[in-house]
Amino acid sequence: MHRRTFLAAAAAGAPAHLHSATEKRGYSYPEIEKMLARGDVKGKLTRDDLPTPALLLDLDGFEDNLARMTRYAKEHNRALRPHGKTHKCPEIARALIKAGAVGACAAKISEAEVFAANGVGGLLITTAVIGKHKIERAVRLATERRDTIFSVDNAQNVRDLNDAAGRARIRFNLAVDLFVSGRTGIQPGEPALGLAQLIASLPHVKLAGIQAYSGGSSHVIGFEPRKKHSVERMAPAVETRRLFEKNGIPCPLLSGGSTGTYNIDSEIDGITELQPGSFVFMDVDYNRIGGQSGPKYEDFRNSLSVLTTVVSKPTDQQAVVDGGLKAFSTDKPFMPEAKGIQGIDFAWGGDEHGRLNLAKASAAVNLGDRIEFIIPHCDPSVNLYDRIYCLRGDSVEAVWKIAARGMSQ
Repeated sequence: MHRRTFLAAAAAGAPAHLHSATEKRGYSYPEIEKMLARGDVKGKLTRDDLPTPALLLDLDGFEDNLARMTRYAKEHNRALRPHGKTHKCPEIARALIKAGAVGACAAKISEAEVFAANGVGGLLITTAVIGKHKIERAVRLATERRDTIFSVDNAQNVRDLNDAAGRARIRFNLAVDLFVSGRTGIQPGEPALGLAQLIASLPHVKLAGIQAYSGGSSHVIGFEPRKKHSVERMAPAVETRRLFEKNGIPCPLLSGGSTGTYNIDSEIDGITELQPGSFVFMDVDYNRIGGQSGPKYEDFRNSLSVLTTVVSKPTDQQAVVDGGLKAFSTDKPFMPEAKGIQGIDFAWGGDEHGRLNLAKASAAVNLGDRIEFIIPHCDPSVNLYDRIYCLRGDSVEAVWKIAARGMSQ
């Protein structure tokens, strides 16, 4: 908020976190549209100029999160390959690499293709590429980015990749995906060893290491229960890596770790790199898992929010904002949380609207006010938007395209 706007609001008794839509603007909306489309915003636009609902990134919080995680990984001698499925934004992937990450994980090959096209290397695709067409795309990607790593958990898929690589005169880097999360992967131990031995026997594929992501561990509530859960799930991965090496198969990579377990998995001997994603943004889900020092997880800052506008006030104790099911993820049992104002209860009001119960609100809420909300789950919320507006204080500093939005193929 501009200083004069803040002072005027303070003089009128309005809380500083609410941004009135009726404040005087310096630009017409067609002018704002053009600036947003070009990304020509720095020093020109403020939070109040943005159309709502809008996905916002607090750059100070975001940069602090990057610095904290990269510093931690370096201090604990672990490589950092953050997961791009969280942000789907090449600018963020490049910022992470600039800060010290070795690359980026991608959930699907389509996501990896977008990152590669925008100058991001060191890609680890965490879902196997299955079928003729996806293998063709894998060949194209590996030709462009030879350091790309593809996850595998099936012998026939390994043979198919080897044959395709031979025809293309390239070599695929493969990571054996272990079944530690209850989703994809081959069983640890002897089954995984057999797959690694197959990879070692073929001429056009090379074992890069092991992918072992225990997603279920990251959201266990309470630090000690979460630590116990992750150590138990990752122990077979560590033993499998030792089994590979005992049988003469080098295994330089064991990739795991999440935002919830980065400070747990980094203490496990044998895990070489971490692949957290949500730490760049944080959300209500992660806030509630608990940290080492208390019931709230505060290792990283909430840098991501959705800006909404109050579009109706049916009663003194009820308001409606223009952010509903299409503005926030809905896969969690908890609601968005108002940022900067206490006591607001949010409820879904349909596709386009959210209902606010103001009975216990710590400040007045009026028609046209703008309210930010911390989102329940960052990954699927980001996938609802084309752009992320990057703010330094109240000023819009950049507009980043969520280029891999919808890339789930």
